[in-house]
Amino acid sequence: MDETMLAALSHPRLTDCRRLFLRNYEVRINIGVHDFEKRGEQRVVINVELFVPLALSTPVADKLAEVVDYDFMRSTIAARVKRGHIHLQETLCDDVAAALLAHPNVRAVAVSTEKPDVYPDCDAVGVEVFRIKEERA
Repeated sequence: MDETMLAALSHPRLTDCRRLFLRNYEVRINIGVHDFEKRGEQRVVINVELFVPLALSTPVADKLAEVVDYDFMRSTIAARVKRGHIHLQETLCDDVAAALLAHPNVRAVAVSTEKPDVYPDCDAVGVEVFRIKEERA
């Protein structure tokens, strides 16, 4: 994680939050701008971190309805993947981040995508985005 992302994660509006995560969720998706990429699916690895205020995610009765369900992260990604071809990882990251941030209990989100099979001489190429909801007046 780079210094900019670490600085974002230390934002004062996140100090009262619980961090939920989905790590290394691998999907096959039609993504890319080149003709050869448009003819088939590629492996993409997605990581998500959700920041939910403790006041909205601390269960009292030990019930799933008291927290943000992890399935929400996976189903949100799956819904975006099903919409069809995406040219850029930036678009995928932004779309997933916006959809996750739309949840009423989510205050902030970090999303990263990686294409691990693009270059033989590196682990992956990818994009990260961090978004935080504006404070309501």
